[in-house]
This record gives sequence, structure tokens and C-alpha cells, in this order.
Amino acid sequence: MQQSHAGELRHFLTLMDVSPEELQQLLARAIELKAQHYQGEHYQPFVGKVLGMIFEKSSTRTRISFEAGMSQFGGSAIFLSPRDTQLGRGEPIEDSARVMSRMLDMVMIRTYAHETVERFAQYSRVPVINGLTDDHHPCQLLADLQTFIEQRGPIQGKVVSWIGDGNNMCNSYIHAAHLLGFELRIASPYGFEPDPELMAEFSHCAKLVKSSEDAAEGAHLIATDVWASMGQENEQNTRKRRFAPYQITPRLLDLASDDVLFMHCLPAHRGEEISVDLLDDSRAVVWDEAENRLHAQKALMEFLMQANPNRR
Repeated sequence: MQQSHAGELRHFLTLMDVSPEELQQLLARAIELKAQHYQGEHYQPFVGKVLGMIFEKSSTRTRISFEAGMSQFGGSAIFLSPRDTQLGRGEPIEDSARVMSRMLDMVMIRTYAHETVERFAQYSRVPVINGLTDDHHPCQLLADLQTFIEQRGPIQGKVVSWIGDGNNMCNSYIHAAHLLGFELRIASPYGFEPDPELMAEFSHCAKLVKSSEDAAEGAHLIATDVWASMGQENEQNTRKRRFAPYQITPRLLDLASDDVLFMHCLPAHRGEEISVDLLDDSRAVVWDEAENRLHAQKALMEFLMQANPNRR
């Protein structure tokens, strides 16, 4: 768990890089920025600022939301893939961080190993944002939490269920449960549970349950993800067999609270982790959730710029 100290460069590599109070402020600001956007107000605090976006994993929502967010803030974003930079030819992460952070105002990285963003941040002069790693997806959690708060109010004390792979999204939900004080129930197939050490550390707010039905019972929010993420395609057939009992359906949502919401970080595979008809259910809010990546990340970038004045 990373702790911030006065004068230190602030990054956003996991949700634990912000305090509970800061997270609440971030989410409130995201809702405020969304309202301004809908009212047609032009707020451009990033004129002359440049975000570097390093993508080692492909993306739709992450790229569009960060790039559009920077544009709406009056700044610009540069898309960088391993094919376009020396990163793909073996230049050490440390060297890339030293060089890029002298030319950019902020860096977002979407990659495989979480160690990559940690090493980049260690040698960067500017804030680094985790746009997704194999271990954590904190930006998606900002959008999920914003969506819940907009539609149902405070999430503190609520029951949230994660059904499916104990993956990066699940890990970030565990951090969110700790920071915002909700109960997280996790239902995963045997062998696909979240990291035991993480579960032990956050046992006060997260617990494993035996089945999807146990997880869904009385839940206020149910969330899931694809059965096989990027880099796991060779496990697709095995995962389909193991995960079949964990499909989310309207009938499963019927076991939850009357005001339950369903979320999915997308892209969704209809007929696999969700039933073909689930996204047409009124309880599914995935399109609002996807849009909120834009507003939540604008709030995040503003927060990091304000927390790191005059960093170059």
C-alpha cells in the first residue's frame, strides 16, 4: 500500500493512492464536471498541457476517454504504442520514464505487468496513471463508483457483489470496499479466486461466497467481467466450462435488492459472462458506466495536476 507524504509526487497506480476523503472528493468532482459538460460550459484548465498515453494493451474506452478528456480540458494527448516507440525495442522502462516525463505533463499507461507502471512512476518527473494492468484497474472503479452514486446515492454500507474472475477489476473493487466502507461479496470458480494475500489484508470488507446466488442475495450492485481477458485467450475453452455457473442473468438479479444495479466494464460477451438479454434489462447501467470513464478521469487528471503543481 502506497502512502503519500507532503512534497512527494502523487501518482494513481491503484485506488490506495488516494485517501477515502480524496476518493469522495474525486467522485463528487466527476459528477460536477459531467453536469458542466452537459450544460455546454467550457472549462479548459489544461491549455498547453500534454498527456502521453502508452498502450501495450489495446483499448476502446480508455483511449477515447483520456484523449477526449484532455481535448475538452484544452490540452492534448499523444498515443504511443510499442510499435511507435523505443519501448518496443527494449529500451529500459526507467530510461523511457526519464525522457518522456521531461516532455510531458502526465503519463497514462495501459499494460500487462503492474511492475511496469510502478517502475515508470519511480523514475517519472510527472504524475503517472494506471490505465489498466493485470493486477488493477482503478480508473474503471472511479467510473463504476460515480455511476452508483449518481443513481443510488452513497455506497457506504451497501452490499456489492463481484461474480466471476478474481482479476484486476476484482482487486480494485476490494480496494474500493475498504476506502468507501461497503461489503464486497466475491463468487469465483475454484482456482480463479482473487489473490489470497489481498483477501487476507482486506478481510474486514471482502469475503468469498460459495455461489453466484449467495453473492447476489440482497445485493445493491452486481458487477462482472469477461471470462478470459487479454492474454488469456489460450484458456478460453477451459474458462467457459469453469465459469458457466457464474453467468449473470435477469433471474439472478431478481435475487438481489429491488434497486440493484448491474455493471460491466465492457466489452461484454453476450451468451458468456452475461445472458444475451441482460444489457437490455433496466437494471443494467453499463452505458452510463462507460460514459463516466470520461468524467471520472477528467476529475482524476485535474486532481493530479493540482496535487503536483510545477512538476516538470
